[in-house]
Amino acid sequence: MNVHFIAIGGSAMHNLAIALSRKGYKVSGSDDEIFEPSKTRLAKQGILPKNIGWNADLIHSELDAVILGMHARADNPELQKAKELNIPVFSYPEYLYEQSKNKIRVVIGGSHGKTTITSMLLHAINKIGLNVDYMVGAQLEGYDCMVKLSEEAEIMILEGDEYLSSPIDRRPKFHLYKPNIAIISGIAWDHINVFPTFEHYIDQFDVFCQLIEPNGRLVYNLEDAEVLKLGEKFSARINTVPYKTPDFEPTETGTTLHYEGKDYPLSIFGPHNLQNLMGALRLGEAIGIQSENFLNAMQDFKGAGKRLQKVAEKDNFVMYKDFAHSPSKLMATTNAVKHQYQSRKVIACMELHTFSSLKKEFLPHYLNSMAKADVALVYYNPEVVKHKKLEAITNEQVLEGFGGNVVVTNKTSEVLDFIYNQDISNSVLLMMSSGTFDGINYEELGNELIGNL
Repeated sequence: MNVHFIAIGGSAMHNLAIALSRKGYKVSGSDDEIFEPSKTRLAKQGILPKNIGWNADLIHSELDAVILGMHARADNPELQKAKELNIPVFSYPEYLYEQSKNKIRVVIGGSHGKTTITSMLLHAINKIGLNVDYMVGAQLEGYDCMVKLSEEAEIMILEGDEYLSSPIDRRPKFHLYKPNIAIISGIAWDHINVFPTFEHYIDQFDVFCQLIEPNGRLVYNLEDAEVLKLGEKFSARINTVPYKTPDFEPTETGTTLHYEGKDYPLSIFGPHNLQNLMGALRLGEAIGIQSENFLNAMQDFKGAGKRLQKVAEKDNFVMYKDFAHSPSKLMATTNAVKHQYQSRKVIACMELHTFSSLKKEFLPHYLNSMAKADVALVYYNPEVVKHKKLEAITNEQVLEGFGGNVVVTNKTSEVLDFIYNQDISNSVLLMMSSGTFDGINYEELGNELIGNL
């Protein structure tokens, strides 16, 4: 097979390109910008484009398929040439379906918890020794590529993102996978640039359930009101399996999980992580993994990358970084840290960085999302708001949105001053963002704070 990637440098696209190259496909690609780590990974695989930029000459009749990334525009010259030559054009999720349409497809959906549940399931699968193909949306420790495709594996694990598929395909990605086994972990309004109302957003998960294969299975979180409605709605058509947060208690090293009369020591902590664990366990059962074997395999699971990832620790101080940016993720992460470290001061800092988070109308959804923190700061850069072509927001609007219990700032130096001015001798510092607060090196900051103890 001869496949060309338009926008090969994307975080998802370059992983798929590497996976196909490893499968023996002839892979080419192009992009108008390629950053690290994509650049080095593509070069190591021998498929880094020689030149930056679009080039219609790269499209020729010997190509079996063109895969179009979200970063490209609908008027891309390579795309136009592919259409002229009648070469099949696929979005990223469409091609993943093509690679897995004869396999059992396990799709992990939900507004939050997708990467964690996928990571948990893959961790157990690897420990037990099952051979599966997979696609994960974030870089996981121990993996050099987040897509694996083979002829031998009978199961494909897919993280089901609800964002759009490509510039010319406005369907959510997870609508294209047609799962045999699916999970919905939770529904909290996100991607408001694409789904302008909560009802429109919920509809996408309804369609997702409709696309589960006949006699398929839906694992659903019965503690989420919207997910519960879907579980009950589709119970007559497919097999539905509920799950909820299990009995557990915090320990100094993580958590003790109480399940079916046995105790399991775990490294992870927080109610949301234990809830995710039960969802992953139900998925494991659906592909033949016994619950006891699953939980034994999970005892050394440290968490998904950038999800409550420990940065530094000494004596009575610990620092975490987390990808949390939406209101539901922010609340779950902050609550988890306070639940685990009840006797410590929780210092929570978050960055408004995504399109939704910086939209004035969306700010009220953050109300009390960091209420469990002892002190909290919210940072945003007005230049980022301008770059995203959004209406300007004020510090007062952010303060009101969060409920008035946060410090709001627009300068990276003020974020650092806020942290330096805290007594960290018995505390937890939590840095939450899909960015870096415009240049904070978390590891350097953690080492500096420990050095000052």
